[in-house]
Amino acid sequence: MSEPAPPTERVPIADPDIGAAEIDRVTDVLESGRLAAGDEVAAFEREFASDCGADHAVATANGTAALHAALEAIDIEPGGLVVTTPFTFVASANAIRFAGGVPVFADVDPATYTLSADTVRETIKEAPGTVEAIVAVHLYGLPVDVAGLQSIADELDIPLVMDAAQAHGATYDGERAGTLGDVSCFSFYPTKNMTTGEGGMITTDDPEIAARAERFINHGRDTGGYEHVDLGHNFRMTDLNAAIGRAQLADLREYNEARRRNAAMLNEALAETDLVTPLEPANRRHVYHQYTVRCGNRDEVRAALDDHGIDAGVYYPSPVHELEAFETFEASTPVAERVADEVLSLPVHPGLSERQVEYLGRVLREEVRIDHV
Repeated sequence: MSEPAPPTERVPIADPDIGAAEIDRVTDVLESGRLAAGDEVAAFEREFASDCGADHAVATANGTAALHAALEAIDIEPGGLVVTTPFTFVASANAIRFAGGVPVFADVDPATYTLSADTVRETIKEAPGTVEAIVAVHLYGLPVDVAGLQSIADELDIPLVMDAAQAHGATYDGERAGTLGDVSCFSFYPTKNMTTGEGGMITTDDPEIAARAERFINHGRDTGGYEHVDLGHNFRMTDLNAAIGRAQLADLREYNEARRRNAAMLNEALAETDLVTPLEPANRRHVYHQYTVRCGNRDEVRAALDDHGIDAGVYYPSPVHELEAFETFEASTPVAERVADEVLSLPVHPGLSERQVEYLGRVLREEVRIDHV
């Protein structure tokens, strides 16, 4: 094994790959003079839908806008209850509130940290009203228990919305994220598996959901003119963002394979430590937006990695209902609360060299004290 990298060589937690293809495409858009509402967005929508295997795709300004528009498109009633996970980025719950719904938090599975079908079922039984939808998150690049959640949604005849912001290219039973549930929402923030700088995408097989979302992100327009039939926002993606996205999409499979190779190296390197490494159930394909481990002394481990020139992140340090913006929301989610104190995400992105991955593994095995959970 290689000697550890020198302390001055920092190992970053993320490193977006912007190359000649992205620059050339953006330059073409700039030279065309058509910066918005041009051909690039439409082409990106077609290509992304095809890549997922979905019938429709609607590009948006960011991932939160995608979630908000999707929830508007499924027509949540004002004050309608929407069951979701407390262990994710706040945007998932924010979007429910933006759309007039009320998030109801169900606990997560202790092995995958994704929404548990068992706790969703219990939460719905105890909910103080009628649940109108489920919003599930494919966390860290791992799909949720689609079959379990879809079964509940089918029984209740309610939509299942997938927050796929971290799951570009992930699969469940061979089906790609973007075709799971009734509607899926992606983010293209710079740290994601592919980026447009800022941007999002809605995918669905339902033409009415797609049409409603398309109107909502474009001021409620029913045509390209001034026929405004619904209340809407300007949540459109620009051609500049779409141009970057088209170049990134072409490399998505290569990016994901690199993430999976790096994750496999880390799994092997950390096998004999007390770290709990990520689980990949047999019917799911993880794309490792984050490589997230657990330990009993997370903050100490993170500080020690920092001393060795290695970045690490905590996603997420608090369940959503414990944030100040959600202080009026009550929930009993002991698993989410526990894992929030224990999770630590390690570098896994495609820009890592083999030497950096080996160094990371060696530091964790030999230089850092790790407490088991």
